[in-house]
Amino acid sequence: MQIKSLHKSFDKSQGRIHVLDNIEVTVNPGEFITVIGPSGCGKSTLLKIIAGLDTDYEGVAILGGRKIERPSIHQGFIFQEHRLFPWLTVEKNIAADLSLKDPEIRKRVDELIRTVRLEGFEKAYPRELSGGMSQRVAIARALLRSPEILLLDEPFGALDAFTRNHLQDVLLDIWRQKQTTMLLVTHDIDESIYLANRVFIMSPRPGRISKVISVPLPHPRTRASFVFQEIRQKVMSEFERIEELQFVDGSGI
Repeated sequence: MQIKSLHKSFDKSQGRIHVLDNIEVTVNPGEFITVIGPSGCGKSTLLKIIAGLDTDYEGVAILGGRKIERPSIHQGFIFQEHRLFPWLTVEKNIAADLSLKDPEIRKRVDELIRTVRLEGFEKAYPRELSGGMSQRVAIARALLRSPEILLLDEPFGALDAFTRNHLQDVLLDIWRQKQTTMLLVTHDIDESIYLANRVFIMSPRPGRISKVISVPLPHPRTRASFVFQEIRQKVMSEFERIEELQFVDGSGI
């Protein structure tokens, strides 16, 4: 996936607001990328552009050699809210508009239920699930069509710390099994390092990729390890640099 010379602006009552500025990104197949930055820096907007949900921008976004012009089966998208259909069971939510009577669909749904660790809840409705379980259903649904890239917009932000940590491990298991390219937006520095091959740090509006930090740690990772904390300090140092620049140019006042 490539993004070249991407600029994005919004027209508001107070004038034109420049949201993203000259974004240049290359994500290799099978990579796990996390994007982190201050609120309002354009992280979610960038994700929507890659998903094909926002096409009003300057520049080029390419996936699999094709220009991204609309949502498609090539991009899976996970929102912070699970957005399950309350009148459908777990298995029918995963299948969505596809029929479970199709043997191939039935097989893939059953496989995904095992992958996201929801065996025994196939016939359950969303109201009977916890927040973490509901997000696992949403992840399975997004993976059903084998997307080239899975885009996740703070999918664990509303969950408690224990559930969040558990789902991070579930997501890593899926990533290793499916080898799907993943791009996850988060506000959580530890989460960004725990999951990613590379961390993209964005500066405040207009959003730019201010720094890319590699995470050369094998999985499973230990947050308390020296190398993990060393990388965390690099991320923190970049945030401190961004804050200083904001203060100097007056944008943070």
